Amino acid sequence: MSKLEEARELFAHDIYASELTGAVIDEIGDNYAKCSLILADKHRNAYGGIMGGAIYTLADLAFAVASNFDKKEATVSLSTAANFMSASRGSVLYAEAKLIKDGRRNCFYEVRVTDDLGKDIAEILFTGAHL
Repeated sequence: MSKLEEARELFAHDIYASELTGAVIDEIGDNYAKCSLILADKHRNAYGGIMGGAIYTLADLAFAVASNFDKKEATVSLSTAANFMSASRGSVLYAEAKLIKDGRRNCFYEVRVTDDLGKDIAEILFTGAHL
């Protein structure tokens, strides 16, 4: 089984992100993950835009995969700062998580969310706590 298949199997247990939201893991690497979400009506708010919660859930999954897969200790989100930059007119969102700094107790990740039209949708900074 490939590392990508292992990651997909492990994080399939995140029922909210995988089953209810529909987010999938596309790529993994050392302290890196890329996830995607095919947009549907269930992801839209009352005004027809994509819910901030759907965008955040995709980013949170990318952070979880990047900070936890193939690691000895679990990492959880301690705090986040989200900047929603643009509304998406596309049909797919992508979240790319990259490690900024890893410390003894905390780690810091940047997750950039874009769409299939190449538009920057959000930037979310995660501070993680190593358990």
